[in-house]
Amino acid sequence: MFPDVGLPELVTLAILAVLLFGPDKLPEIIQNAAEFIRKVRAFSDSAKEEIRSELGPEFKDFEFEDLHPKTFVRKHVLDGDGDGIGRDLGLDDIRGALDPRKELAEVADAVREVADDTDPRTAAPPVTLAKTDRPEASARSAFDPDAT
Repeated sequence: MFPDVGLPELVTLAILAVLLFGPDKLPEIIQNAAEFIRKVRAFSDSAKEEIRSELGPEFKDFEFEDLHPKTFVRKHVLDGDGDGIGRDLGLDDIRGALDPRKELAEVADAVREVADDTDPRTAAPPVTLAKTDRPEASARSAFDPDAT
């Protein structure tokens, strides 16, 4: 129910409960809480059975967890078990069309082929990132603010 609650948290809650309620009242409070939880579970189970009986025999295997939106979409639209409407909608085709891996692999293969076919003697000189000497001021064009 609470997967993130570990032993240190439970010990802290137990110490806090003993400090707040005292050792004399604590067993009575625990019994009342357990009884309340049992009543809520019984009420929930009876409500579920009543809804199933009202829906009729065609919904006898109906699960309330299927009403959760994520579960509903996964089961009925995205075709989690193979017989939903996901195949009819062509969702697999859409997923394949939106996946860029195939196109990227084709581009990478084309670049590799071109790189392998080029002759190193006729290839362009390698690009360096080192700064080169700046051209002289006379070789540069003057900036004209009115030209913009």
